[in-house]
Amino acid sequence: MATVKTHVKKDDMVKIVAGKEKGKTAKVLRVFPAKGRVVVEGLNVIKRHTRPSQINPEGGIVEKEAPMSISNVMLICSSCNEAARTGVKKLEDGSKARYCKKCNASVDK
Repeated sequence: MATVKTHVKKDDMVKIVAGKEKGKTAKVLRVFPAKGRVVVEGLNVIKRHTRPSQINPEGGIVEKEAPMSISNVMLICSSCNEAARTGVKKLEDGSKARYCKKCNASVDK
């Protein structure tokens, strides 16, 4: 599987645009570019049956967030507070920055 170009980074606020969590917004916890997946805080929660261990001496059923496809999330622009597509601009100093295609404002701080 090839690496997917990611439009979101860790700690970005995203809106879910497809799947069972559609319409909800949350923060990105982890990004897996090699697999094209993201883990979003509090969404796509699954239950795992775990054995007792030193970390979890009780064992039992543990709820945790599962990765979802990166194509199912859309970045929320901090200036217009809407889910928007993003582009990449090259700045004067040679660095790159993401921008909102709706309001043309920079997404990166």
